[in-house]
Amino acid sequence: MINGQGLGEVSKLKYGLFPMSFNGCEVIAVYNALKYLGKSFDIYEVLRFMKRYCMFFGLFGGNIYCLDKALKHFGTESEKSKSFSACKAFIISSWTGKRFLSTVHTVFCVRTTNGIRVYNRYNNCPHSVIYKTDDIKNIFGGNKPLVVYCIK
Repeated sequence: MINGQGLGEVSKLKYGLFPMSFNGCEVIAVYNALKYLGKSFDIYEVLRFMKRYCMFFGLFGGNIYCLDKALKHFGTESEKSKSFSACKAFIISSWTGKRFLSTVHTVFCVRTTNGIRVYNRYNNCPHSVIYKTDDIKNIFGGNKPLVVYCIK
């Protein structure tokens, strides 16, 4: 699993105009979902596909409304949802601050007996983070999810 997109070699990979440390969270979320399911795709394969088909305006970061297309391409079923309460594993995107005045961050999550394990939660955090509650406020500081993909 990849955590801390601002750390290590993954941070230096280019995704559009910028390095993955700045805008690679969607690529990392898809990669982590595939890894969780035991699918052995290289990060470069995921990056190439998403660069071609899921890049926002072909320049900046990933289009969060295209992640199901990437998952499907790599043989994974997902379903868009308004809530993550019924999902065992899911990808979720939300604003990091005020709507339209901040960036969007996307993470892969797994529900465990201890809570929700979030991968790549912070740019400089080298490990996953467990949140003890299903409350989205704890994961994204109170911001509502923009999109949720339940992984099947």
